[in-house]
Amino acid sequence: MSAGTFAEPVVVTAGSADPRAPLVVLLHGRGADENSIVGLARALPQGPEYAAVRAPIAEGGGYAWFANRGIGRPVAESLRATMDWFRTWLDAAAPDGRPVVLIGFSGGAAFAGGLILDDPARFAGAAVLYGTLPWDAGVPAGHGRLAGLPVFVAQGTEDTVIPRELLDRTWTYLNAESGALCTARRDAVGHGIGQAALEQLGEWLSQRVTLPAAG
Repeated sequence: MSAGTFAEPVVVTAGSADPRAPLVVLLHGRGADENSIVGLARALPQGPEYAAVRAPIAEGGGYAWFANRGIGRPVAESLRATMDWFRTWLDAAAPDGRPVVLIGFSGGAAFAGGLILDDPARFAGAAVLYGTLPWDAGVPAGHGRLAGLPVFVAQGTEDTVIPRELLDRTWTYLNAESGALCTARRDAVGHGIGQAALEQLGEWLSQRVTLPAAG
């Protein structure tokens, strides 16, 4: 499998149409599509362009970012192919100098995690929402790998979808080992974005994006 295997990305946008505006990419969960997450933009700060991208692998009436070895455990070759495919789109949509922030939910969180671990300098920040990093899937995850990168992580203590050991490993790595500038919260919710987390995500994002000057 290679990046050339996949069709052109399907993208739904919201927010600013200014090509200089920061680009916030919304990455949906496994078995969903771009329409399931683009509405998140309504709850987030005005000013950036929001782009909800459809994952390239058809699965279960929706789409997935990678083939799985088990829940939250990507196949390395599949993850590499989809990351390369995504980067081809991203590098055209956001040339050098345009800030890019990733917001991923569930399977989209794992994909966002793969992207920042693969090339942390490419991104202005990332939110890993109710998901795990892609452990043992061919992307580097050594000590200090995300040094200085702003990362927002939210987890639910009642989440029964993502294996708890993967959530705990992700929590420990992002908070204590990665070197990321990590904002983290755990709430008594299941596998879904809680209101308190959504509000804090908006605050976090507003600090990450600098809007272009008028004119």
